[in-house]
Amino acid sequence: MSVPTFEQVKVGDELPALKLPRITRTTLALFAGASGDHNPVHIDLDFAKAAGMPDVFAHGMLSMAYLGRFLTNWAPQTQLRHYAVRFSAITPIGAKLTCGGKVVEKLERNGEQVVKLEIGVVDDKGELKLSGDALVALK
Repeated sequence: MSVPTFEQVKVGDELPALKLPRITRTTLALFAGASGDHNPVHIDLDFAKAAGMPDVFAHGMLSMAYLGRFLTNWAPQTQLRHYAVRFSAITPIGAKLTCGGKVVEKLERNGEQVVKLEIGVVDDKGELKLSGDALVALK
């Protein structure tokens, strides 16, 4: 991984996007097992329909995990100083997600040079699934 330096990064720079495969029932089952989140609305079709949904849908934390991977593809986890998101919309089965972000500020915080990022996840229809921000320390 080639981590950019603070001097190399400019406000407005886009981070390399992370494009993910379609969300499948297998994706949800594996995430439920890995995360311990076995909420039936994510894995049981009958339960989801009884709750008024057309089908099961992805865990919000799955999208957040993908966004975390996006960040750590750009810089090591040890350089992450802050990471927060807001959930915007349900992610249905079959959605294809893309994580993206850009540098919005360069600053010094607690004696470190950091960049503030605006980050988010959209589906293949352009619908925002979650948005957030992160602070990453760069040398």
